[in-house]
Amino acid sequence: MLNSTGVGSVGGYGDRSLWQGRLAGLRKLDWPLTITVLVLSVVGALLVRSATFQLAVERGDDPEGFLKRHVLNLIIGFALGGVVTVLDYRLLRAYVPILYALACVGLLAVLTPLGSTINGSHSWIVLGGGFQIQPSEFAKVGLVVLLAMILGEPRDGEIGPGRRDVLLALALAGVPGLLIMLQPDLGTTLVFIAVVLGMLAISGAQKRWLAGLVGGGAAAGAAVFFFGLLKKYQIDRFTAFLDPSADPRGAGYNAQQARIAIGSGGPFGKGLFNGQQTGGHFVPEQQTDFIFTVAGEELGFVGAALIVVLLGVVLWRGLRIAGQAADQFGTLVATGVVCWLAFQSFENIGMTLGIMPITGLPLPFVSYGGSATFANMIAFGLLQAVHIRRRPFD
Repeated sequence: MLNSTGVGSVGGYGDRSLWQGRLAGLRKLDWPLTITVLVLSVVGALLVRSATFQLAVERGDDPEGFLKRHVLNLIIGFALGGVVTVLDYRLLRAYVPILYALACVGLLAVLTPLGSTINGSHSWIVLGGGFQIQPSEFAKVGLVVLLAMILGEPRDGEIGPGRRDVLLALALAGVPGLLIMLQPDLGTTLVFIAVVLGMLAISGAQKRWLAGLVGGGAAAGAAVFFFGLLKKYQIDRFTAFLDPSADPRGAGYNAQQARIAIGSGGPFGKGLFNGQQTGGHFVPEQQTDFIFTVAGEELGFVGAALIVVLLGVVLWRGLRIAGQAADQFGTLVATGVVCWLAFQSFENIGMTLGIMPITGLPLPFVSYGGSATFANMIAFGLLQAVHIRRRPFD
C-alpha cells in the first residue's frame, strides 16, 4: 500500500532491494583473496615508510612523503581493481585489440624522446611532480588478456589451440616483448616469457610447442650473451649472481648487502623502523626492488616468512579461481595473472636471497610504486571478475 505521500512503501521496498543486491554482490567476492591483498598492502606501506623515512630526513624532504604517495597509489589502485571487478570480464574480448594497441603505443612512446632512463632502463615517461609511468607494467595486463582471447577459443574440431593460434599468439606477444627488450628491461621480459609458457601449458597446446619454446629460449639467451648483446650492467649483474664476492664494492654490492640485511634480522627481527642496515641506506632502492630486505631485517625470519605465505595465499586463490572459471577464457585470464605474480614474487625474493640474478622487478602488493601498484591491482580485479562470474549466467 502507499503511504500518505503515495510513494513511501514503494521507495522503501526499492531501497531494500538495492541494498540486498549490493550485499549479494559483495558476498560473491573472493574474500580470502581480498583480505590477503589488503594485508600485504598495509605491510608494504609500513615497510616503505621504514625504508624512506631516514633518507628523507637527511635530504630535508617530507619524512612521510613516500608513504603519502604510496597510500595515494594504493587508493587509486584499489579503485582500478574495483572497476575491473564489476565489469564482465567476458566482454573484454571485444576490447582486447584496443588494449593491445594501447600497450604497444605506450612502449613505443618510451623509446622516443618522451622516455626517460631510470636505474639503467629506458622504461619510464616522467610526468612531473614526482610522478612517472612505466608502460611495461600495463603491457603485462594487455599480454594476459590477448593470449587468453587467442588461446581460449579453439577452432571447430580442435580440443586446444592449433598451430595457427599458437603462432599468432607468439607473434603478437613478441611485439611488446621486443619493445621491452629494447629499453632494455630484462626483468619484465622474463615475466612475459613466464606468462606465455604458463598460458600455453594450460590452454592445451601441444607439448612440442612448449619444448620448442624452452629450447629456443635457451639458445637465444646463449646467443645474446655470446654475441655481447647485453648491456655491461646486465652482464655485471649475472656475474655478481654467480659470485657476489668477486666484486663486493661494485656489481656484487647490492646482492651482498641484501643478504647481510636479511641475515641480521635473525628469527624475530630488530623491530619495525629499527633496522640499522635500512636506516643506514646500505641497500639501494629498498622501497622498491629490495623491499624484502627491510622485512628480513626488521621483522626477521618470521615476518619475512609471513609475507611469503601471504603471497602464496594470493597464488592459491588465483589457481582456485582458474579451476572454477565458467569458460576457458576466464581460466586463461586467471592463469596468466598467477604466472605473472608467481614469477615476479619468486624473482624479487630470490634476488635478495642470492638465488636469482638481480633484476628491476618490484614485489607485488608490497613494493613502493605507481604503475606497478596499478597493474597489480588491475590483476587482482581480473581475478575477482572471473571469480564472481564463475557460473555461466552470473
